Amino acid sequence: MLLSMTGFGASKGQNERLNVAVEIRAVNNRYLKVNSRFPDAYAALEGEIERVVREHVARGTVTVALDVRPVAGVSASQINVDVLTAYWNQVKDLSRQLTVGVPADMSSFLVLPGVVTDSGRGELDAERDWPFLKTQLEEALGKFKEFRVREGRSMGDDLRLNGRVIAGSLDEIAKSASDVVKQYRDKLLERVRELLKGTSVVVSEPDLIREVSVYADRCDINEEITRLRCHLEQFEAFLSDKVSQGRKLDFLIQEMFREVNTIGSKANNVTLARHVVEMKSAVEKIREVLQNVE
Repeated sequence: MLLSMTGFGASKGQNERLNVAVEIRAVNNRYLKVNSRFPDAYAALEGEIERVVREHVARGTVTVALDVRPVAGVSASQINVDVLTAYWNQVKDLSRQLTVGVPADMSSFLVLPGVVTDSGRGELDAERDWPFLKTQLEEALGKFKEFRVREGRSMGDDLRLNGRVIAGSLDEIAKSASDVVKQYRDKLLERVRELLKGTSVVVSEPDLIREVSVYADRCDINEEITRLRCHLEQFEAFLSDKVSQGRKLDFLIQEMFREVNTIGSKANNVTLARHVVEMKSAVEKIREVLQNVE
């Protein structure tokens, strides 16, 4: 199963105190990097958030955004009646002494020290809020994985298609490889005869065989064909693995490209060269896709 490194996941939840929205976005990266955005009150949770993300993601740049707001109607403050009463009594005493009326509007009293206090009900608290935040984070990560699985399935189809292109071209090369030496022998013999035409010089069969043998050793690609076929089998095994094997596929495609290059350098033949170009093109397409595979 392949997983895309790019993806998106979101969740929303509410408890008796908080409305929480979590968004997760990711882009490709050779390694795992976690960026978190959250209210300052949750600064102590950055390590916990990254730990949870690392349990679900192996590679990529992951951005986690937490939007947290108090539930409507949950007041973060309350009036201290005792303090307000004390202020009120002082104002009444002072009004009698000054023979002036008491204020009809008490809103001005609310700004006096100690009248309004924090109840703590709407206050963000990292330790208290973490269990609920973690639940929402894991839900968003679940949606995030669903997205990545869908993308990974599409990428897997593309990779298999290009793998089949390589396998098909390799089969054609294997069929033609044995003819390359024979064609070289015929061309060499024809060229020698042309050069020696009108002379008494004769090329012996052993000399011709020796020259052809040297060429055959130099252009033998049977080992490369065998290794590339083994790589293709491993390629399919990695694609079918239960765990996304993007890093191993990266290394494998490097080996495949090396074998294709060697075949191209050894196979001094127009037909084989055309198939090598097809394989190189398919390998490059695979490389592009693998840049986004976890």
